[in-house]
Amino acid sequence: MQPAPRSFFTPEHHAFRDQARRFCEREIAPHHASWEAAHAVPRDAWKQAGDNGLLCCWLPEELGGPGGDLLFDLIVSEELGRIGATGPGFPLHSVIVAPYLVAHGTPELQQALLPAMARGERIAAIAMTEPGTGSDVAAIRAHARRDGEHYVLNGQKTFITNGHSADIIAVACKTDPDQGAHGVSLLVVEGDMPGFTRGRSLRKIGQHAQDTAELFFDNVRIPASHLLGHEGQGFKYLMQKLPQERLLVSVQCQARAEAALRWSIDYVKERKAFRQRVADFQNTRFKLAAVAADIAAGRAYCDQLITQHLAGELDAVGAAAGKLWHSELLGRVTDECLQLFGGYGYMAEYPIARAWADARVERIYAGTSEIMKEIVARDLLDATRAGSSTQGRQAEGN
Repeated sequence: MQPAPRSFFTPEHHAFRDQARRFCEREIAPHHASWEAAHAVPRDAWKQAGDNGLLCCWLPEELGGPGGDLLFDLIVSEELGRIGATGPGFPLHSVIVAPYLVAHGTPELQQALLPAMARGERIAAIAMTEPGTGSDVAAIRAHARRDGEHYVLNGQKTFITNGHSADIIAVACKTDPDQGAHGVSLLVVEGDMPGFTRGRSLRKIGQHAQDTAELFFDNVRIPASHLLGHEGQGFKYLMQKLPQERLLVSVQCQARAEAALRWSIDYVKERKAFRQRVADFQNTRFKLAAVAADIAAGRAYCDQLITQHLAGELDAVGAAAGKLWHSELLGRVTDECLQLFGGYGYMAEYPIARAWADARVERIYAGTSEIMKEIVARDLLDATRAGSSTQGRQAEGN
């Protein structure tokens, strides 16, 4: 199937993709298995990515970045997906954490942190989830009180991507526990601050090369200048950035689904069963055709979401619908493709097996599929209710 042209990419983007692809194939693919075994990516890989301009690509030059646009960072995400690499947490660092610093950090904080992030010298994470809270950010219990020119932070976070390696952590906490969501603030913790410790490296069923950790804050004194934006506005800031975070999930899931199909086509053309290629069975051809059609629809949808976001038109509902669809797509595709590998599909050394295990979390993080459905359904019902009211008023007027 001939893919549709992606008109938002310029020649400069295409040249950058070639560069990113070479980097991923040379510096990431050969080492990814060892990173999975270690449950971590070495810092040198981050430094190499920074040296090659693959981190915080959208960051303006005056803030130490390459001065590109978001599409460059999405290309990096797609190329990581193309080789099945879930380990380096580059996208979270570049596309999720850095925007909070640019939008809400003081000029001094930006200059202190962002250039080093773009160079890969300092690694970033965001800490929202707690042992007792997942999608319900307003229910977090980590809290910080103002003490002169500092905040004193106490609490615990879990499931934090880049948690073990991060030098810069944007922490969601309560600065006014009585105000619920309106009492949430964002504070930037640096890795060497006294009272900040990291717990065990969490062992997951997939995405083994992506370090995930528990974080602990015991009377951590944080300069007041490390507050992002204003007190009590953290929940609003998080909601404002969620569409981009969920778009990133769509982009990653789509790229990894396309990779799973490529691996499967190559495999069934070589593997034989009952004296013929697996590709020669009608069931195989029908399965591949159905997956290819699903992926083609996913590509069109993903590019529509990207176009909307570039135009500033992707809202929370649209991003939630996209995240729901693409995360579910990846689960279906990896499951169907793994079946075509037979018993070998269950062997960890095969990329399809790892992709299948890696895919499962996509329906959980950045908001579960159930939460995404709730967001979309609420909007549908509110729109229907508004439409019915309008129709009623029109009928009364007639």
